[in-house]
Amino acid sequence: MQRQSSNRGVGSLVIAVYAIFSLSATVRALYQLIRKFSEAPLAYSLSLISGIVYILATYALVTKRYKLAKTTLYFELFGVALIGFLSILSPELFAHPSVWSNFGMGYGFIPLLLPIFGLWWLGRSRNA
Repeated sequence: MQRQSSNRGVGSLVIAVYAIFSLSATVRALYQLIRKFSEAPLAYSLSLISGIVYILATYALVTKRYKLAKTTLYFELFGVALIGFLSILSPELFAHPSVWSNFGMGYGFIPLLLPIFGLWWLGRSRNA
């Protein structure tokens, strides 16, 4: 009984973080696209994609569509890793530091760690 209660608490935390990221990433991306797009078009376009991914992940987690959630979290992890490597190999593509550059180092690596933690929780809660 304790493990099931613990899983629900962790699940609520994962969902809350994704909900906060959904709101913040989407609002930030819209501001960047409207006001600052010419400064860093690639980074700001990716910010909008991240907002959409966070919204989809939040929806999937809240509605318990675990297959969709897992797919979305893998997509997020792959995207962060790909852009992280790209930002190291070609830093000129990310002239301005962004949530994507260097695997989210400026954001405490949360963009890299969040999907890993979410996938871990999904695997654990599905086996509980």
